Amino acid sequence: MPVPVPPQRSAPAAETSHGDLTLLVIEDDPAGTTITVPELSAAAGTRVRIRTARNLTEAARLLTDDVDCILLDLALSLTGGGSGPGTPATDAGTAGSGPSDSGSLPAPVSARADELAALTHVLRIAPLHAVLALTAQDDTELAAEAVRVGAQDYLFRGELDARVLSRAIRYAVERKRADIAQHQLTESRLRAQENARLERGLLPTPLLEGSGLSFAARYRPGRSRALLGGDFYDVVRTPDGTVHAMIGDVCGHGPDEAALGVELRIAWRALTLAGLCGDELLSTLQQVLEHERQSEEIFATLCTVDIAPDGRRAGLCLAGHPAPLLARRGLPARLLPYEDGGPALGLLPRARWPRRQVELGGAWSLMMYTDGLIEGRVGTGGSERLGQDGMVAMVNGRLEQGLAGEELLEAAVAEVRERHGGELTDDVAVLLLGRDPERIRQWGGSAPRSHPASVDRPPSPPVRAARAQRPPL
Repeated sequence: MPVPVPPQRSAPAAETSHGDLTLLVIEDDPAGTTITVPELSAAAGTRVRIRTARNLTEAARLLTDDVDCILLDLALSLTGGGSGPGTPATDAGTAGSGPSDSGSLPAPVSARADELAALTHVLRIAPLHAVLALTAQDDTELAAEAVRVGAQDYLFRGELDARVLSRAIRYAVERKRADIAQHQLTESRLRAQENARLERGLLPTPLLEGSGLSFAARYRPGRSRALLGGDFYDVVRTPDGTVHAMIGDVCGHGPDEAALGVELRIAWRALTLAGLCGDELLSTLQQVLEHERQSEEIFATLCTVDIAPDGRRAGLCLAGHPAPLLARRGLPARLLPYEDGGPALGLLPRARWPRRQVELGGAWSLMMYTDGLIEGRVGTGGSERLGQDGMVAMVNGRLEQGLAGEELLEAAVAEVRERHGGELTDDVAVLLLGRDPERIRQWGGSAPRSHPASVDRPPSPPVRAARAQRPPL
């Protein structure tokens, strides 16, 4: 019968042990290890428990969470412990070569794999435990090869005593902990680099050079510990001086929806720079969505705004998306008209999306957002949703406090979370465009270069990717 692989917990026993030690001895001869528990405990200065297994099958049964270290006799017979076809001898060539969710380190393939078959099998079934190899004194080459394969240390059978074994156990346990910590640090570095690449794809650098408009954005994925969400946005300025802004939301919260959101954003930027606008652009985006979505039930809401070169007028298209919020100097914020909006992308094959002209004025702020901002629970017991009216009142309250730009978005998202009573379950994306004639004159007719938005997510790994500084708004 195949040797069973016991389940491994997420942390090695040595990492949580503060005093007592448990040693699992695996060897053919039960009397081979003459060290007694009192001798070993006295040498270690703490209580030591010894378990003895005569074969790998018995070792698998005794390999529990409280085992700190394994002492394996490299001369262990592979035929006496229930090892048949597909067990240790077969596994030896591939042991430790695959990734492990528990943080185990891959073991290299040994040139003496047949002699180390038992060791490679133990390393496979106990990736989080320290392992000591026990061998004959005249076979130093095999002992060194055992360490190269994955054992933390080796001992010679003729020199084994309580003092040497106690010191070797302590050393092996600490080295295993250090190996796992180093492996986790390497994974964290790779994850941080990958997150930075994904963030660059999800959160684009807005192209606003020469527009005179300010820009700020906040992004918060709804999935726990996620970087990507189904929300997406972008802002570009075309050669004719028109500023085009877009924000959208793919239904759902998984990685497929997040990937589709990035595809739609890239397609929107390409189509916009190619000169498409309004209904023609949204119709083409719907074709992209229909070809790229995983199922016909997937749809996406979208809001697009094209701001005239003089910054005083804009065209608005809504595809099942909440209307933007417009705040003018000295006036309370209000929602832009939304009665003429069309359906979400992907719902109707031949849908149309009329473009509505709106007046912005001389100095203004335009806030575009996804429904995650307005669907947070509020009230006693979370019986109600914030809604658009609640959001408008909340933003007006912050405007009365003199907040603007990044501070306004930061305070708004924080207040929504506070009213909700914790983390929001849906993705949240908010962007804020603004025009201030005084600021335009100060910058000589142009605004400073804009940068990607900041992302709200759990603390990053120890090594963090460099992030662009956000400009003052």
